Amino acid sequence: MMTDNFRLQFITHCNDRYTYVNSARIALEGGCRWIQLRMKNVSDLLFEESALVVQRMCKEYGATFIIDDNVALAKRIGADGVHLGKSDMPILEARAMLGKGYIIGGTVNTFEDIKRLLFTGAPDYFGCGPFRFTSTKKNLAPVLGVEGYAEIVAMMREQEITIPIVAIGGITKYDISKLLECGVSGIALSGSILNACDPIKEMRDIISIIYAK
Repeated sequence: MMTDNFRLQFITHCNDRYTYVNSARIALEGGCRWIQLRMKNVSDLLFEESALVVQRMCKEYGATFIIDDNVALAKRIGADGVHLGKSDMPILEARAMLGKGYIIGGTVNTFEDIKRLLFTGAPDYFGCGPFRFTSTKKNLAPVLGVEGYAEIVAMMREQEITIPIVAIGGITKYDISKLLECGVSGIALSGSILNACDPIKEMRDIISIIYAK
């Protein structure tokens, strides 16, 4: 079930200081209540072990737990939902596997992507990006900037598309106010949190910006 938690999403990442699981813990301790477990190029066993740990933490904090891409794993462990990229399982197929009780997010980069998803299985939210260049994702789509989001939001409003749109990709706390002002529904973060000197404080600062709006 979608809740107000979607307005700030944390996508797990790792660096020299933190593992994927530790990154989720940091986000939760900082107040984020939506975690997407994204782990690329790892074994199925490690992914599932990590998912079970992060799921327990999310339950402790009352947070929404989303798994990137792996629909079967989300169903097997009872995650709150999945996020599907352009090359992942089609949303209609995922919905047939999961049923109505799961959240399904879909990646978009353009308004054409949004229309395509509406015709092939509307998601519960759009993850739209990237805002700017980010090193946390390979095969990056064209960057949007504030102007790109403003155009997409305007076209959504013209066609009365009310599905939430979440901005993602290289966003820092200094970008958030402008993005929210242009009409996006939420913000997704990853590297900007882990690369901060004090990641927990960084998350708290960002929460104060988002929920003040």
